[in-house]
Amino acid sequence: MIKVATPIQTPSYFLPLLVTLLVVFGLCSYNLQANQNTEQTTKAPHQSKSGDSSITPRTLNQILRQIDSYYVDEVNVNVLLENAIKEVFKQLDPHSTYLNERDLNTLFEMANGQYDGLGIEVELRNDLLVILETIKNSPAEMAGLQKGDIINSINGIDVKGKTLEQVSELIKQSKQKTQLVVKRDYYDKTLDFSLEKAKIEVESVTHKLLHNDIGYLKIYTFQSNTTDDIVKSIDYLKKLTDNQLKGLIIDLRDNPGGVLDSAVGVSDLFLNKGTIVTTRGRFNDANQNFLATPGDLLPGKPIYVLINKGSASASEIVAGALKENDRATIVGMQSFGKGSVQSLIPLGNGNTAIKLTTALYFTPDGLSINGIGITPDVEIPQQQVNETSQSPIMGLDERWGLSGKMLANRDFQLDEAQKLVLKQILQ
Repeated sequence: MIKVATPIQTPSYFLPLLVTLLVVFGLCSYNLQANQNTEQTTKAPHQSKSGDSSITPRTLNQILRQIDSYYVDEVNVNVLLENAIKEVFKQLDPHSTYLNERDLNTLFEMANGQYDGLGIEVELRNDLLVILETIKNSPAEMAGLQKGDIINSINGIDVKGKTLEQVSELIKQSKQKTQLVVKRDYYDKTLDFSLEKAKIEVESVTHKLLHNDIGYLKIYTFQSNTTDDIVKSIDYLKKLTDNQLKGLIIDLRDNPGGVLDSAVGVSDLFLNKGTIVTTRGRFNDANQNFLATPGDLLPGKPIYVLINKGSASASEIVAGALKENDRATIVGMQSFGKGSVQSLIPLGNGNTAIKLTTALYFTPDGLSINGIGITPDVEIPQQQVNETSQSPIMGLDERWGLSGKMLANRDFQLDEAQKLVLKQILQ
């Protein structure tokens, strides 16, 4: 979660002291950290006996001046300083970092659901870069990229074994068109794509009506407008069923988090009372208790929440709040376990900032899920069709009533969740 702490001369768009921008970025859609041991500890600063070896800001300034004046090759001191600062943050935790102007703009764009890019969501599988989804009306979708495609190279650079951060940087560096070489199942040769970046509008929420008047909400990320979008989605689903919506499935799988206010707001839509989440840190304003207010959009209706290892931060807040207030049944697999709070602290004229871990958050029962995650009430593994059986399945005749492609891509977790909702409705 990111809280905005405001020093002197903070520009107007950084809200007052600790006003909640509160962004809960555990994954950043496709940026899950492998190390989940991020529990915050407090260490006493190192005390030098003589004081001679301590590096002060003045010492650092002297070092940079000497390098700038006497190093054999000309160097960019500002780049050296930025890299030095990044090394400092590596001594803390994976979620604390320095944000230059571009990083800061990207963070705000993601919180508002807009960014410049290609419109693909990717993940690493055994060092391979696999496309999870193409965003509607994006350059990726219009060019014909598909879910499951493996990206071999970007602008001629092999991406196998590269981190998601390195891949993102390669795309950002594309000044005009981005060249992708892609491997696709059942194609003997690789496919070449040339894409031009565009402004991407990221949908926070999608909805549909399932069988037996069961509603389905897929929350991709928690943005500033997510709570309002869910209210509109629920209203639409109610109209489709003549106000007879019988239950709801909220899908938080692979949702990396987002804006804390949004997570609190979404939880509050389905609660009448109780604690949603609390935060605890070393300074007073880091300690907050978020409470539900009266008003449940679906009073008495069963709610099931789908989670997996890709559900983090804000997703875990919603799952924990609805579970521990006995409002929803959590199904799927153990979530990621990102339970720390980051404060966004602007620097200088506000063009740069630091994102600093300042607190941990706790579920209504007072539990920290940091490095642990939310445990589902009902564990449902996502079954995968193996490659051996997938080929004949893809060739099934349509007369069976379910195309081979649909069967191969069947969502077993969602199917099981529907069965559980229907069972509860019929009781």
